[in-house]
Amino acid sequence: MTASAASNGNHRDGHRAERTGSGVVPHPVSGGPVVQLPTAFGEFVAQAWTDLVTGVEHLAVSSPDAPRNGKAPLVRLHSECLTGDVFGSYRCDCGEQLAYALELIQAEGGTLLYLRGQEGRGIGLANKIKAYALQEAGFDTVEANEQLGLPVDARSYNAAAQILAEMGLHEVRLLSNNPDKQNRLFRAGVKVVEMVPTEVPSRDQNIRYLQTKKDRMEHRLLLDTHVAPVPVTMPNTLIHEQD
Repeated sequence: MTASAASNGNHRDGHRAERTGSGVVPHPVSGGPVVQLPTAFGEFVAQAWTDLVTGVEHLAVSSPDAPRNGKAPLVRLHSECLTGDVFGSYRCDCGEQLAYALELIQAEGGTLLYLRGQEGRGIGLANKIKAYALQEAGFDTVEANEQLGLPVDARSYNAAAQILAEMGLHEVRLLSNNPDKQNRLFRAGVKVVEMVPTEVPSRDQNIRYLQTKKDRMEHRLLLDTHVAPVPVTMPNTLIHEQD
């Protein structure tokens, strides 16, 4: 089923225990009802999904329209970032990437999976704030996690891949600067036919963070122009709901 089909509810809400034709063992997930979600970025449909292994709940936000020109749907795997998505923190680019992805998906068709439980690349909110303290002491984002004895990136995309499979999204155009997401989705049975960049202009407050992601985590970032952008335009009523 395509992202556009989510609006009519023709999807499965259970999970499959058998091995798929690709040899990948599905990660059990369960989907809820599909509802309308009007937003500042346009009309979407939303569906909550539960990871039956961890109990974590995720949200799929999809365009109600099929992708244009027969292209594969755009897909954004967006890790929860309370500081950026809710409070508009300038320490990262998460909120601006979220807004940018929603704008593209609304215009071209596709799905954004908001992956909860992935705060701070999977280390949790409290540890992320501890890592921030270490960054203020001079460590970069990788070194800060290492100082805390934590993984540089503890995220798993198994549930995300299975949600995409349950939605019928087996080939996608991935909205990301992170090639690791492409590799992990491939191993989980989802083919990424194109990587669509989501780079937004850097700020004084996050340029070192972004440079570290480029140099040490192989994110596909240009960082050719270091400018503080004008915040993403949106109605005042929703300004605290994006980062």
